[in-house]
Amino acid sequence: MFDDLMKYHGPDAPGGVAHAFTVLQRALPLLGDGAPVERREVEIATAHGGPGVRDAFEMVTRAVTGGRYVVDPALARPDRGNTLADYVFRLTYRGRTVTLQVREGFVADEFIELVNTPGRTDAEEARLVVLKREMTDRLLAVPATEAYDVD
Repeated sequence: MFDDLMKYHGPDAPGGVAHAFTVLQRALPLLGDGAPVERREVEIATAHGGPGVRDAFEMVTRAVTGGRYVVDPALARPDRGNTLADYVFRLTYRGRTVTLQVREGFVADEFIELVNTPGRTDAEEARLVVLKREMTDRLLAVPATEAYDVD
């Protein structure tokens, strides 16, 4: 499934795709009470505005085209620090809502610093590619329950 999400999104944001993939693995069983959910009824709000996250959610739920996907900066948790603040996802299905936040250790401070660096050098771009891959690998190496907490 992750490979399919990457084909849909493209190569630019594998970490974002991995975050959305992990969030869906964690949230959908809770929302559907163990049963499959109707994908076009899932609503998603997040503080994370990245294209990998958006595309992965779109492929699985069609929430973007269905008007059920919102990037809401108010969901950010600045008390968790700059690195983790935006990794908050609220999914709703048939009146049930779960809010997830990434655990420490999955997003590197250096990654956030480079993402927010304007006019990156070629060396910084190359380093960012490595950091994206490392984050992706960290997320995919563990069960979703170890990467995201339910709030």
